[in-house]
Amino acid sequence: MTIDFTHKQTAHCENGVISNLMNHNGFPVSEPLVFGIGSGLLYCYIPFLKINHAPAITYRVMPGMIFKKFAKRVGVKIKKEKFKNPKEAKARLDENLKNNNPVGLQVGVYNLTYFPDEYRFHFNAHNLVVYGKDDTSYLISDPVMEEVTSLTDKELEKVRFAKGAFAPKGHIYYPIDFPEELDLKNAIIKGINHTCKDMLAPIPILGVRGIKLVANLIRKWPKKHGVKKANHYLGQIVRMQEEIGTGGGGFRYIFAAFLQESSEILANEKLKVLSKEMTEIGDLWRDFALNASRIYKNRKALQDSYESVAAQLDHIADREKVFFTKLKKAIK
Repeated sequence: MTIDFTHKQTAHCENGVISNLMNHNGFPVSEPLVFGIGSGLLYCYIPFLKINHAPAITYRVMPGMIFKKFAKRVGVKIKKEKFKNPKEAKARLDENLKNNNPVGLQVGVYNLTYFPDEYRFHFNAHNLVVYGKDDTSYLISDPVMEEVTSLTDKELEKVRFAKGAFAPKGHIYYPIDFPEELDLKNAIIKGINHTCKDMLAPIPILGVRGIKLVANLIRKWPKKHGVKKANHYLGQIVRMQEEIGTGGGGFRYIFAAFLQESSEILANEKLKVLSKEMTEIGDLWRDFALNASRIYKNRKALQDSYESVAAQLDHIADREKVFFTKLKKAIK
């Protein structure tokens, strides 16, 4: 039972699943367009949510929100389900495959057997496509992998019902209805406006203010928690940025590609200029990650080191405040 499905590797899992499912259904749309229209870009410090024993920091919106916003803005209807019973979850999956319908799944990373050991940690918001099954396994199109792969029945059940934060509960999703044509122009404008609103929000933990807040926390962590814990927290920031924030620079490069593509669709040269500026900001995030990683790998890091990376974050926050203010004006 194999569906004729084209696997395409992408920088990020949820964007990739959406893009590949849309392409399968005859609506070619790139990963950057999915991400931008779905207002995927964000920065949020979530101290009350612990992942790997450290406060969560996200560079993107909550799992599932990209597809929800993208679908609404381009006029696509989607079906989403979660389950308490693994047998029911399996039955629904098999039913879709029998009907020649590939589906997206939310899964836990830790028990994905085809992932290298160094990338298998407790994170339950990974996305992949199941496009068929054979006598022993389900056929998997994981967008972050170069080639298609597979999981046994038991392996797939284990990742679909992983425990912990963002527990997937067998989450399955797929598009069920499409317009004659995608309204990309209006969808792009709505996506950009929403992202600007999030990044410029007057909320201490969100957007550019959230970046400033974390910069100040980095300065305090060594004295408040000790070097070992401070370094663990710093490592968490980098991991969320460069590993979970796949594509590099906390999704800034993907957003830059979105603006580049949008400039052509909207015939707006300002977006092309801003695309280059966002790429530069992505480089600043990469520099921050490199310097932060040097600190947390050195157990005897000095206070001046934390001050240095905190200052980098302050500068990034200032650049992004100017950037999103200009972006908001560029599409009016």
